[in-house]
Parts: sequence; C-alpha cells; structure tokens
Amino acid sequence: MYDIPHLDLPPLRSASGAVRLPGSKSISNRVLLLAGLAEGTTAVHDLLDSDDTRVMLDALAALGCGLRREGAVLHVTGLGGRLAVHEARLFLGNAGTAMRPLAAALAMLAATQGGRFELSGVPRMHERPIGDLVDALRPLGCTIEDLGTPGYPPLRISGQAGGRLATDKPIRVRGDVSSQFLTALLLALPLVAHDSDVVVEVEGELISKPYVEITLALLARFGIGVHREGWQRFIVPCSKHGGRYRTPGRIHVEGDASSASYFVALGAIAARAEAPLRIEGVGSDSIQGDIRFVAAAQAMGAEVSSGPGWLQVRRGRWPLAGITLDCNPIPDAAMTLAVMALYADAPTRLTGIASWRVKETDRIAAMAAELRKVGATVIEGADFIEVAPPTRWQPAVIHTYDDHRMAMCLSLAAFNPVAGGHAPLRILDPRCVAKTFPDYFEALFSVATAAPEDVPVITIDGPTASGKGTLAAAVAAALGWQLLDSGALYRATGLAAQWDGLSPDDEAAVAQLAARLDLRFEGGRSWLRGHDVTEDLRLESTGLLASRVSAHPAVRSALHGLQLAFRRAPGLVADGRDMGTVVFPGAPLKVFLTASPAERAERRHKQLISKGISASIADLRADLEARDERDRSRSVAPLKPAEDALLLDNSQLGIDESVQQVLAWWQQRGPFRA
Repeated sequence: MYDIPHLDLPPLRSASGAVRLPGSKSISNRVLLLAGLAEGTTAVHDLLDSDDTRVMLDALAALGCGLRREGAVLHVTGLGGRLAVHEARLFLGNAGTAMRPLAAALAMLAATQGGRFELSGVPRMHERPIGDLVDALRPLGCTIEDLGTPGYPPLRISGQAGGRLATDKPIRVRGDVSSQFLTALLLALPLVAHDSDVVVEVEGELISKPYVEITLALLARFGIGVHREGWQRFIVPCSKHGGRYRTPGRIHVEGDASSASYFVALGAIAARAEAPLRIEGVGSDSIQGDIRFVAAAQAMGAEVSSGPGWLQVRRGRWPLAGITLDCNPIPDAAMTLAVMALYADAPTRLTGIASWRVKETDRIAAMAAELRKVGATVIEGADFIEVAPPTRWQPAVIHTYDDHRMAMCLSLAAFNPVAGGHAPLRILDPRCVAKTFPDYFEALFSVATAAPEDVPVITIDGPTASGKGTLAAAVAAALGWQLLDSGALYRATGLAAQWDGLSPDDEAAVAQLAARLDLRFEGGRSWLRGHDVTEDLRLESTGLLASRVSAHPAVRSALHGLQLAFRRAPGLVADGRDMGTVVFPGAPLKVFLTASPAERAERRHKQLISKGISASIADLRADLEARDERDRSRSVAPLKPAEDALLLDNSQLGIDESVQQVLAWWQQRGPFRA
C-alpha cells in the first residue's frame, strides 16, 4: 500500500495481463461476525486484509473470541451465542459492515445476558446514520444511548442478565436508507429466537437487495435458514427449528466483486482485443450482487467472458455507449460506471443511488466535484447523477474524502489518452484504499502501461559514497515511484563475473554476461540468479568490482536497455553516475550531489566502524579521490553533472533535509507545480 500524501498518475494508455482480487469486504465481515457468534471453530480462507476487517477482528478479540492464524487461514473460535466479556469499548473506524451488525448483536446479547458496551468510530462514522436500526431495537427492550448526535454513533449499549426481548410481534425496520440495518437484524436475531420464529418487516423500498442476498446465503452456511416473502417480510427460525449458529468448519471468501468493477471498467476502456485483461477471484459463480456490474459494463460496450472464479475483459464498442440505468441493485459498483461515462459518446444517467449520500462520504456530491475537475459536465440530484464526457481533458488533483472507492474509481480517469487526452492526475491520500483493497495501485500499475516519455523521472547522480542511493530510495518511497539503483546493476555484474571466474577487466566477456543478467529487486531485497545478494552488493569488495566493470563501454551499453526498462508508471527515481547525462537525459529533474571527499570518507568510516570493520579515514579518502578521478576521466559517460542538473551539497544535510529539498524541486518542476 502507498503510505504517502499523494500519488501522481501519468497519462496511461493501455492495460493487459492479470490481477488477483482481494477477498470481499461484505463477505469477510459477515463471515467474521457469524464465526464469532457460532459454536466451534471456523477456518476462514482468503479473508480480506483491510482496515474494515482489522477493526472487526479487534472487536471480536476484545469480546473474547479465539483468533489463530495458520498461514493464510484464520481460525475463529466463536462464543456460541454466550457473552464471554460483559464490558468493552469498541473502536470500529469507518466500517459500517462492523458498526451496524455489532450494534444489533451486542444490544440483544446485553439485553438478555447483561453487559455494557460502547461503540465508536472515526468522525465520518459519527455522521453515518444508525437511527433506523436503533429505532428497530429499542421497542424489543434493548437499551441504547446516544453518546453524540441522536441517530448516529457513538452509542452505549447496556442491559441486565435475565432480560427478555419482545420478539413476539413483527420487528419493523426502514429499508430505503441502508440495507445494512436489515442485515444487522438478520445476523443478530438468531441469538434470541429461542421460543418462536421472529418476523422482520421492511418499511419502504429495500435498497441494495443483493447485499441482503449475501447475508441470507451466509446465514444458511452457518445453519440459519431465513425464509423471506418477497423483500418485505423475513422469518428467522427459532432454535427449536434449527435457528442456532453452527460453524461450517471451513469457509472461503470469494474475491470482491465491487473491486472487480474497476478492472472490468479498465478492460472496457483500455484492453485491446489481442491482449485482454483477466480478473481472478470472482466470476460467474459469485454470490455477490455487484457481479451484476458486468451486465452494465457490457451495455456500455465491454466484451466480457467468464467462468468459475474468473472474468476476462477487453474493449468492444468504442467509444463506450452512454446509458441510463437504475443502480439500486449495485450502488457501490455504480460509482465505477460514473467514471466509465467519461469515455462514452453520450451522457450517462445513473439513478437509484440515494444511498451514496450516507456512505463513507456524500458520494454523489464528491463524484460530481471530482469528475468536473477532469472536464466532465455533471448534473446531480438527490438520487441520481448524470455525466457527460469531457470535450477537453484537464489535469486534476483528485480529493478522495477518505473514501476508498473515490480513489479507485477516479484513478481510471488517468487512461484519458485513449480518448484523445493527455492529462496526468494526482490522487490525494491514496492510502485510503486500505479499507478494502490495500494493494490496489500496485495491482493497477502491474497491468497498466504508459508511453515511456510520459513516465516522469528524477535522476540523482553523484560520486561514490555521496549518499545518492539512500537519497534516491527515500525520494522514491516518498513519491510511491519505482527505484533504479544503477550501482546495484554494476555491482551485480561484477559479482556475477566473480562467480563465473571472469576477470573484471575482460570487457567482452563481462559485457556478454551483463546482457543476460538475471537480476530482480523484490520487497527491498536483491536477487541474482535466484540468490539473495542484498548484503553481498553492499560489500566494499563488490563496490570495487563495480567500479572496474562500469569503466567498460560495452558493459555500459549492455546494461543500458535494462536501465530503461525500469521506467514504469507511476514514475522513476534513478541514481548513479550518468543517469542524468546518458541514460535519462530528458528527465525533468536532475540532481547532482556534491559532498566533498573528506565528508564522504567520514561517512564511510562511520558505516564501517558500526559494522565492526576497522578502517583509516585517510585511506578511505584517498580511495574515494582515486575513484572520483577514474570516474571523471573515463571516455564513456564520465562522472559530471548534467548541464541542467541542480547541485545539492549534502555535506551538512541529514537524509530528511535532503529528501525535502528534492521534493521541493520536484514540486516546482512537476506537472502539479505549486
């Protein structure tokens, strides 16, 4: 996950390959609660790892559930319908799928078994309504206090042991604000349906029916067969008729269909016929209502094939077709249609989306504001949005409102070159995707391509031991960009030559080796021919080998193509001695470090001493000066600043100060200038 303030997306031109979806949030949190309430232990496979599931897990642990991880499988030992803890304060972030069902379950358990619980979340959660659920629970005999604005979290739930609930009459709940209120009741009522069946009646038109279908399917997996009469009346069986939670033993969480919508849309926008986009983890056998998004995407022009656990998408009709659609069944996925509308040949009107107003943010207002930034014409109403495509695409800074779906949806606007645009985007607070899809942007960049000239590059050059590698890595991390440590390429080449018994001075042989160098960087580690050489590349002896092999023109030529291949979205920070002069001469920002040999020798001395290696500062300085002279005087790509490079004397600067200086320069030269 990109843990950075903003992420800049260059204009993106195509997409192909395969992505694996994370587990469904809706299924994950329902399964966790059901497993936590059931008797026995449930092995949960492919659980989503996200902010929402973490707060649910924290809550279950605080309530006394047993949680044990075994590799990728989570084993949940449930409470068997009996409170193990009678007092707790639960922080539930911005997870409606945790707040509402837990509020209902704890209200019923506290009313019958005794207890006192406080439920709170982030400020936005305290703006999301829960009053209709509370209004359905209080007549049953549940004691629920508003600790803030009436009808909204935070809440205090309490009760005395031995209490009984008034479940003999139908329980009425509104269904036209959020289906989560009904889901919460259906998940909680089996805990108290001891003597007779319990009836729930829905007032108004039930929205988001597919999410209720998920609830019913999962209840059945845990032994509760709820009978429904249309979408207005639901009958929860009493324990005498099998109304008791029983673990299924093991359960698999399918990939998130809402998350699939971004890649279905991406395929419709940017996947060529000969190179489709494959989506793994959800498919034709999905129990999630948002799989219906596929039909909507097909109506706009996507070509989609599917099977159990997979979808494959490519562009069909182009431009996409503008449509009018009642999105009540797919409110979350419908947000993706609003961005697909940017690539249509006529306006798209999405109706039945009043629930957008009470989600993580007011999504109708937020979507209208951000789509206008990229050039769309937008009309919004209480329960609809109409989007006309841009006549001229605009670079835009996209606010995400701490809403994961805003970040993921709007990222698709970066593919505007397929519609004649050439506009970069800045996504503010990209880390908000952690709510449901922590690795979304990594997945996006794994299948997206940009023209090399559109991918921004910052080069950081300088002499040996000037700190360019440390600075480049820190700048790349701050921007969320790719990193090219060109020195590592030469070090790996020298090391491979040593393994093969080649002389580092044998230019032809070393160049042949460099041309087929099997080197990859992964997870902060360096792998050469399948061996972890991270520490080997840092050795002084390896550095000396690199200095010798890098002097050969043939070796530098052999590695040139490999270096260029690192230029991938969203951007590249490249460090070395000739990044700005030879490899990326067109980079918009070039930095050259000018720390003196004396300062560099002192730094190197401290590094060696910290590793328990004795060294002489005088000898280190002499060696650095000799290497500087050798690098400056070589015939090919001599060490020198590019003509337009900015000089950075980092002799007296710490790494944080150096990073801030480079970022300030980038802010002045990048596409979103201050």
